[in-house]
Amino acid sequence: MTKRRGLIALLTAILAILVFVTPIGPLPGFFIGGQPTPVPQTWPETAKVDEILLKVPGILPRVVVIWVVQVDGALYVVGNSASGWVQRLGDGAAVEMRLSGNTYALNAVPVTEDLERLFNAYKDKYRPNYPDIVAGFPTLAEAGDQFGVFRLIAR
Repeated sequence: MTKRRGLIALLTAILAILVFVTPIGPLPGFFIGGQPTPVPQTWPETAKVDEILLKVPGILPRVVVIWVVQVDGALYVVGNSASGWVQRLGDGAAVEMRLSGNTYALNAVPVTEDLERLFNAYKDKYRPNYPDIVAGFPTLAEAGDQFGVFRLIAR
């Protein structure tokens, strides 16, 4: 019985540590870290930035690792509609974004227009480094409402 309690205590400790760490790969975390920074008038170039951290609201906030694309100076994120973080954003929400060590307070605003251009920008950006993933992306017509697209703007 003592070994069993010890094992349970160990597993509980490991779980507690995992719950309170930053996101790792597809596993969300709770802490975004970074240096709180005012939102710039113009975003720095993100062509070489593959991933950002995005903190979405909830009773327990969720921090996810997500791709970002910059189109006409604006930043956009795309996610599967069935994903928990996309569902939490719904019709828009306050978020935090960590980009290059800086954390910005933003709003994620749903986008419903010019989607073809945004999807093409995503594909063009990520195809060179992630050809297999991008090859599996559906066309916009095939995707239907399977994806949420959000513009990240200053609060």
